[in-house]
Amino acid sequence: MFGAVGARGITCFSFRHLIMHSKTTTPRFALQPSCFSTSTPRKRVGTHNGSFHCDEALACFMIRLADKFSGAEIVRTRDPKVLETLDAVVDVGGVYDPSRDRFDHHQKGFEQVFGHGFNTKLSSAGLVYKHYGAHIIAKELQLDEGDSDVHRLYLSIYKNFVEAVDAVDNGINQFDSDKPPRYVNNTSLSSRVSRLNPEWTEPDQSSEKENEAFGRAMGLAGSEFLESIRFHAKSWLPARSIVEECLASRYQVDASGEIMVMHRSCPWKLHIFDLEKELGVIPTIKYVLYKDDRTQNWRIQAVAVSPDDFRSRKPLPVNWRGLENDKLLEVSGISGCVFVHASGFTGGNRSYEGALEMARASLKA
Repeated sequence: MFGAVGARGITCFSFRHLIMHSKTTTPRFALQPSCFSTSTPRKRVGTHNGSFHCDEALACFMIRLADKFSGAEIVRTRDPKVLETLDAVVDVGGVYDPSRDRFDHHQKGFEQVFGHGFNTKLSSAGLVYKHYGAHIIAKELQLDEGDSDVHRLYLSIYKNFVEAVDAVDNGINQFDSDKPPRYVNNTSLSSRVSRLNPEWTEPDQSSEKENEAFGRAMGLAGSEFLESIRFHAKSWLPARSIVEECLASRYQVDASGEIMVMHRSCPWKLHIFDLEKELGVIPTIKYVLYKDDRTQNWRIQAVAVSPDDFRSRKPLPVNWRGLENDKLLEVSGISGCVFVHASGFTGGNRSYEGALEMARASLKA
């Protein structure tokens, strides 16, 4: 499947395009490895050999999605003379020069960031995405690269997918704290890619074995990248317009402007913070009401302090928490109450009117 080329630790391999099976309801992605073709590849993309990380696996996958490098051969080497002959180089070579498609981030003095309000130092993945991300998104969705939705997706996919790869590779902590984390999380994409490196206990430590593992790493990182595009295009973006409409009508719900009603189920939590900031929403939303499609009851949810914070801006009243049905009715005086979570972040009522009354009472508590 893979073959060594030359005598300098240089190895090359190629992949067929990632295929989207469009006939299924949910897109399925499959990376199909291929043997060397008898025809000469149009382009050659270089990265380093040896142990690999998520950033170069993702960078190699992404750059091959661009028209300029479609179907390109991957050359894994650290030999500067070989790297100089290649059409693009990622994560090795000590050069960042997009005019020559050189995307390394290890050199002294490198401080490139994505821009657009993001300040995380870029890895090779972020560099490739910065210069080819919009083109890739437009191509995958068959839209014009200048389309406003493409730009919106370009920013959101960086924020929600690529930036974490950049941060992990550059050793940037997620939180500004010297304290050790409260728990270990080795389930990130970067961790899973790293585990694809050949184990030190394996007797076969050949370059062929290593390249085979790198191919799997590209497939893993790439399939999740394409899944991120699919999710943002088919779920995230449509939800944004719905949340924006609901925010605009918040004063029709309650004079405080702090209660929002979702009349259609969608992932509103992904948008409310950004939209509040963009639209200058003051006061901020404290509670969101929506119908539970499973039980047909109405839910009231306290909005979190921030997207990644479990604390609520204004939790439901302390004396309601952990109560259900009649006990909750007795304490709250509101008909139709079903429950309030012990932490006060959510509750339920059998009717919209009851859920709204719960929200209004909570604002005053």
